[in-house]
Amino acid sequence: MARAVAPALFLAAVTIAVLVVRSGFGGGSNAVPAPTHRAGHPAKALAHSSTSKRTHTAPVSAAYYRIQSGDTLDAVSRHFGTSVEKLFALNPGIEPTALHVGQRVRIR
Repeated sequence: MARAVAPALFLAAVTIAVLVVRSGFGGGSNAVPAPTHRAGHPAKALAHSSTSKRTHTAPVSAAYYRIQSGDTLDAVSRHFGTSVEKLFALNPGIEPTALHVGQRVRIR
C-alpha cells in the first residue's frame, strides 16, 4: 500500500510547490490582459478622434505588463501596438538584454 501512496503524495507535493512558486511571480494576476481586436487601422482611429468635437480628454492611466519567459521588448511592443522607443521612454533605465521573468514594464 505504501508503494501506491508514495507517488500520489509526490504529485501532490509537486503541485503545491508549483502553485507556491506561481503565486510568488504574481501568477499572472498583475499582467495586463491581451488587447482585443479593434476594427480599423489605429492611425485612422487616431485621425478620426482628433477631428471630434471633444475639447477635454481624460488622462491615460498607466498600464503595466509583467515580463514572462521568452519575452523581448520587441515582442511586447508588437503585442500592445506600441514601439520599442515608446517602451524605452516609459521605462528609463530598462536593459533590453537583461529582462527577467516577473519584471514590471510600463506599456502606456
